[in-house]
Amino acid sequence: MREVKVEQLTLEAYKPFGTYANLINPTDEKLGAAPVEFFRDQLQIEVDGNNSWSYSCCRVQKRENVIDILEFHTGCGEVVLPLDQDILLQVAPATASENDIPLDKMRVFYVPKGTAITIKAGVWHWGPFATEDTPANILINLPERTYANDCVVKELAKEDHIKIIK
Repeated sequence: MREVKVEQLTLEAYKPFGTYANLINPTDEKLGAAPVEFFRDQLQIEVDGNNSWSYSCCRVQKRENVIDILEFHTGCGEVVLPLDQDILLQVAPATASENDIPLDKMRVFYVPKGTAITIKAGVWHWGPFATEDTPANILINLPERTYANDCVVKELAKEDHIKIIK
């Protein structure tokens, strides 16, 4: 019988087969600061000859359960997968204009860890809310560089903030 010895995973050793990223303890460059940090494009996979999907980590710390900022992507959906704790995910229907946010149709869903959830293109959302006192690490799957070329972000006026009630 043949034998093979287990190796330590390193970028150099694994390079002929692909690549990897530590999504729970990222050290890559990031956008934002606590309580919502986005470790962008940590891992890419080519899906056809011209497009790559990226895997990024969004780390959210416990914060007041108030929706005060939202975003959407025009040209793509998004996959959200909480890795180490349950999260609260806020969503509102897509609109024809970035200045028309349907705050009266905002919904918040409790998403158990390990549950992958998709967000359709155009749907308003933003960094989910942690449900525990420790930071939540969330796998985000988007086309590479979506944060730079297809992301409309809107801070809500104070009078438009929405409190999340459990």
